Amino acid sequence: MEPEKEKADRQPKKGRKRRRAPSKLVGAAEAMRAGWEFEERHPEVKKARLSTVLFAENCEVTHAQLCELLKYAVLGKSSVPKPSWCQLFHQNNLSNVVVFVLQGMSQLHFYRFYLEFGFLRKAFRHKFRLPSSSSDFLADIVGLQKKRAAGDPSRTVEGSLPSSAGSKVSVHLQNDPIIQKYGSKKVGLTRCLLTKEEMKTFHFPLQGFPDCENFVPTKCNGAVTDSSPLFGLDCEMCLTSKGRELTRISLVAEGGGCVLDELVKPDNKILDYLTSFSGITKKILDPVATKLKDVQRQLKALLPANAVLVGHSLDVDLKALKMIHPYVIDTSLLYVREQGRRFKLKFLAKAVLGKDIQNPDKLGHDAKEDARTTLELARYFLKYGPKKIAELNLEALASQHELQAADQEPSNATEVAQQSNKSVLECLDSVGQKLLFLTRDADTSALSSAKNCRTIKCLSNKEVLEQARVEIPLFPFSVVQLSFEMLSPALTEEMNKRMRIKWTEISTVYAGPFSKHCDLGALRKLFKSFGPVRSMSLVLETHQPHFCVQYEVLEAAQLAIESLDGTVVEDTCIKVQRPVTELTLDCDTLVNELERDSENRGAVYLAGVSRTFKERLLQQSSLFLGLEAVILPKDLRSGKPKKYCFLKFKSFSSAQRALSTLCLILLPGTESTHGSLPGLGLMGIKNEEESVAPNICS
Repeated sequence: MEPEKEKADRQPKKGRKRRRAPSKLVGAAEAMRAGWEFEERHPEVKKARLSTVLFAENCEVTHAQLCELLKYAVLGKSSVPKPSWCQLFHQNNLSNVVVFVLQGMSQLHFYRFYLEFGFLRKAFRHKFRLPSSSSDFLADIVGLQKKRAAGDPSRTVEGSLPSSAGSKVSVHLQNDPIIQKYGSKKVGLTRCLLTKEEMKTFHFPLQGFPDCENFVPTKCNGAVTDSSPLFGLDCEMCLTSKGRELTRISLVAEGGGCVLDELVKPDNKILDYLTSFSGITKKILDPVATKLKDVQRQLKALLPANAVLVGHSLDVDLKALKMIHPYVIDTSLLYVREQGRRFKLKFLAKAVLGKDIQNPDKLGHDAKEDARTTLELARYFLKYGPKKIAELNLEALASQHELQAADQEPSNATEVAQQSNKSVLECLDSVGQKLLFLTRDADTSALSSAKNCRTIKCLSNKEVLEQARVEIPLFPFSVVQLSFEMLSPALTEEMNKRMRIKWTEISTVYAGPFSKHCDLGALRKLFKSFGPVRSMSLVLETHQPHFCVQYEVLEAAQLAIESLDGTVVEDTCIKVQRPVTELTLDCDTLVNELERDSENRGAVYLAGVSRTFKERLLQQSSLFLGLEAVILPKDLRSGKPKKYCFLKFKSFSSAQRALSTLCLILLPGTESTHGSLPGLGLMGIKNEEESVAPNICS
């Protein structure tokens, strides 16, 4: 095991088919790196639930991010922004929040005594890593040490949307999807162009593709450089008997001047002018004589050979024009968002440029204004670079903006900042409730003396649990702290070392025997097909050669064993097995337990994944019924995707009650002069009829 690395939440799981085997503890880190999830389509089930995949930066959920979740669980979206690292659905159906803190324990303890934590592993579906414990862990997670002066809400650029304090704390630039795609340094124009593969994925009209037979190419086939001219394009459409057809086109040059602004009369009968969006009415369009072929001809004449078109969801505009253009920058894709979603143009204009467009008081959108805005967004990106964009923390701003749009957010920026800076205790106080804190007598946490907190001090962990059974049902929010003696530094270091060795050994397989004249190249290729290989060597101490293969992930080792053990390779029946040492004697038991973990149910490990796998899967997602999420791990140094992934499928339980309890188990980690150990969090929503405290005790 490597409990202090990004693989902390990842373990192997058995499978039956080559190149596809169920995954292990699919970690929060992979989920973050992937940044992509299918939404569950069962709105009739109105129970509180957490997203299957957590989005945690660098394998860690910070104390401030935990505080985000706890405040949202108390107040909901009517008062505070949604947590930036996970999704909590139907928060209003939560009846209780219970946080268990196992003081003195860390992630290392959990994985060293993995089999002993059977109940927690099965009961809590979500696992995440915590940073090493601070001087007052409890004060951190309830926000007592995060107070800031009110009336100083931070802003992105002048006139832009206000950002929340929580989102500023939680942003990690290296994990922003824009940084992951473009890096942190400034990029040139050509780097922002959509590739042909991307244009295909996002359904841009392309030469020789179905439904594009009658499309007209712009004949722009010159060499594009970083100094090529940019043109902003926006089109408005109406609904006709043949579908959507063009009614207006606006083309804006890089200097901001409009070089083409034409109304266009469709060839077919108009059923709906879509006036609320287009601003076009029957009265406006009746006298127009310009046809689609006329603007196609004008556009071909206006655009130079190396012209780059810029737009927002530009594929829609090009389809309305029935034209094909090879060089495009789509601002809905340039400003990358998590989970494959896209920011709206109106939002980007406000958040990035500080300008208001698409005023609801106006009749429809102004195509010239929209075209000019997309051009300004592209130029802003090129001028300031991806790092500047990531620092705006657009995802958090978008969540806040959605609240504003629903009239659910405080009316001014000062109130927003004040709500974001509130502690959990203040959130509870605002709704007339108190926090229950159960702890041992020796506790000196700032929480125990805080206002609006009912503290019950006990003499032992056993007494804490006995009191928890009685008191938890009476409070909407409870913190239960159990204290354990820390191991000596020497013992901790030895345990850490042995866990690393165990991780290496159970990720290693020995295969053979092989002929002395075997094809080494073919065998290396065969073993690499099961997953990323850390090292591979030929063992010659035996009568016949064997291969020793150490994989980067346990899933790959497990898949190699299940696929090759007992098969005939190079005309020889081979055996594939892990090394037998004192650390791997319980390996079979460990793998069987991993299969039963609630987080691993319905998870599939897939090896040999190409770069375009995600896009192809999106296009054919209907073939994978119940597919909920795809996790695409990336190399931490290069940022390139690895050649394996995890598929997570839905699993439903029956007869679940609507009212539920959000329950967290936190192992804060340890910190001393001899070093620090990261913590571990387990999270889940328990049905109201389930008893949490008694099970923890058993």
